[in-house]
Amino acid sequence: MTHSPLFAKAAFALACLAPVLSAAPKLRLVTTTVGPVSIAQGAAGPSQDVEAYNAGDGALNLSVSSTVPWVTASLQASRNCSNRAGTCIPVRLQFSTQQLAAGRYTATVTVRDPNAVDAPQNILVIASVGGGVPESINFYAAPNGSSDEVTLTSNSLLNTSVSTSSGGDWLSLVREGGSFRFVVPYKVRARHLPTMAEGTYLGTIQTSGSSVPAENRNTGVTFRVTSQPIAALSQTTLRFRLPQGAAKLMNRIAVNNRGLGTLSVAAPEVATTSGGTWLTAVRPEGFNLVDVTADPSGLTPGVYRGTVTVISNAANNRVVVPAELEIVAAGPPVAFAGQVLNNATFAVDEPVAHGGIAALFGEQLHAGDPVSNTSAAQLPTTLGETRVFVNDQPVPLYYVSYGQINFQVPFGTAGSEMLVRVERAGQRGNTVSVPVRERYPRLMQLGAPYQDSFGNSYAIATFPNTTAFPLPASFGLPGSRPVREGETLVFYALGLGQAATPVQTGVAVPANPLPVVPGEWKVLFGAGPLGGGIAVAPSYVGFTPGFVGLYQINVAIPQGVVKGDVVFVQLQSDTIGSNSVIIATQ
Repeated sequence: MTHSPLFAKAAFALACLAPVLSAAPKLRLVTTTVGPVSIAQGAAGPSQDVEAYNAGDGALNLSVSSTVPWVTASLQASRNCSNRAGTCIPVRLQFSTQQLAAGRYTATVTVRDPNAVDAPQNILVIASVGGGVPESINFYAAPNGSSDEVTLTSNSLLNTSVSTSSGGDWLSLVREGGSFRFVVPYKVRARHLPTMAEGTYLGTIQTSGSSVPAENRNTGVTFRVTSQPIAALSQTTLRFRLPQGAAKLMNRIAVNNRGLGTLSVAAPEVATTSGGTWLTAVRPEGFNLVDVTADPSGLTPGVYRGTVTVISNAANNRVVVPAELEIVAAGPPVAFAGQVLNNATFAVDEPVAHGGIAALFGEQLHAGDPVSNTSAAQLPTTLGETRVFVNDQPVPLYYVSYGQINFQVPFGTAGSEMLVRVERAGQRGNTVSVPVRERYPRLMQLGAPYQDSFGNSYAIATFPNTTAFPLPASFGLPGSRPVREGETLVFYALGLGQAATPVQTGVAVPANPLPVVPGEWKVLFGAGPLGGGIAVAPSYVGFTPGFVGLYQINVAIPQGVVKGDVVFVQLQSDTIGSNSVIIATQ
């Protein structure tokens, strides 16, 4: 999924941006992903069951369908649930994969109930025909102690061993925790050792014990230690899902450098194995990005496959990204269950807050190009032909597109759960449930590619009256730099609650009186997993004047703050705390 950008103050304006629940059934699935299922080439795969159950009132009335002929879905008789109390309805998936060539395939199985909340829901089905252990693996790392890794999967517990022909114990393989339906992941890692000069090192992974013959093999490993740039892609697979006759849809790949030197991305190459010229890709001038577009024009329902090759001056100068386009029948807007997310973090299973900005993900939400609100004073409740309803009341909108809508959660929303639905050109969509709180502070994050090696995100925080961020110099973002002791930063946040002088839903907040949010607020710099850090009282905590739903925290960097490219920051009040973000200090 693609998130609309939320970076500097100007970008906020473009990208951002219950009554008692009725007695209705509420669909739940124990998982929405099956696989990768390892299947021997030329054979049918083992059947899989996904259990569905009712988390609401009444009774479920389910139906199921599949988008591909090699997966069939059927409902089985109700039975006791395998891993929870109560009764479940198994959705059985059967694999007719005998005619598929070796490779990775995906399908969508949809579980429907016209009267249930949080329905329909999609199950992503992944099949690895020929198994999940490749013939060869290529790793790249800079000569600075860095590493590279890949995950292999099997449906068996494998016997494994690794060996290297030179360079010591730079190669490792570790089994990680399994997931639904006995998918067993194995993490393979190559790490640069202090004694390793630049050059190429060879190793071997031996696997045995699998019921899929092709997974019992010797996998050759090539590890290149280099001072060249190393391309790291924000997405290594692409999957589009569009209705027949829809407009084109673009997906962006950010190409980052996890090596040394300066990375330069060239024009990409595309190829399709079916469907003609539905896939195109371009590099925007001056950016290390690849914009990939799927065009469903003239295509009938089905799944179409292709590849995008990202070309650069990196050591891994040709990275192939598989792409799939799934064409479905046109229909009403569909909000994905569990995918109305807090716009500060985009974290699944987090509540949204009164007055906060929520990002709703789905499909067929809007026809045509994305539309952003153009009014600085007040948000509309209709953008294009699209509206969003919370507890049957239309709500203010920041942004609408085919797959994402950003809206404001009304102040005073009743209850701990709200019901959300989308209406497109008068066509009513499904209803999904969303947890909601009066306050749920979240510091805003830049997200990919502005993250450390562990996936921690740098803050949307600026130096006063600028759009520069406190980032490491290695990111190369013009104007951005590590912050120093005594300097002030402005952190942006969502979900801090109502102001001392209440503001209105959907209306830009005034500067007079200053919209301060009451509470004993403090900012912790350098806090670790067990707490600690230096606590600082901010000079201002409140709404950002001139914006809707956006908060800011003005705070000075304390003396003695830890120095480095990864310094954790949290916001706390007397009753509640926020997530952690990172900044760079010097």
